[in-house]
Amino acid sequence: MSRAAIGLLAGMALAFAGWFGGFGAFLLVAALGAVGAVVGRLMDGDVDWRDFRTPGGRRVR
Repeated sequence: MSRAAIGLLAGMALAFAGWFGGFGAFLLVAALGAVGAVVGRLMDGDVDWRDFRTPGGRRVR
């Protein structure tokens, strides 16, 4: 699945959450989507978890 299609699906999910659940549901779906994206990138190995601990992404050795 292309990134454009994934973005389209995420946008549609946010739109449905905002329409049917209100602004609180919109924020919840957006926050959980962001957490899922970070966890997915960590599991794929694209991002090292130590990058989130240090300011500016610098690694401490």
